[in-house]
Amino acid sequence: MGSDEHVCPVCGQPVESVVRRHKTLGAWVPVWKGGPCRNPECEAYAGRTAESGEDHGGAPAGKSS
Repeated sequence: MGSDEHVCPVCGQPVESVVRRHKTLGAWVPVWKGGPCRNPECEAYAGRTAESGEDHGGAPAGKSS
């Protein structure tokens, strides 16, 4: 079922494989997927902060200080 190596869908650089899991017939089954992109020039770079106005720290959403 395809290659064992995962690549970033944006830049095509290889990314690490990470394991996720889902429940099938009452048992948790591992699913290997591509991890975050580690290429600093890529738009999908994992170290980049969200530019969509999301705030990931401080006060909870919906409350202003």
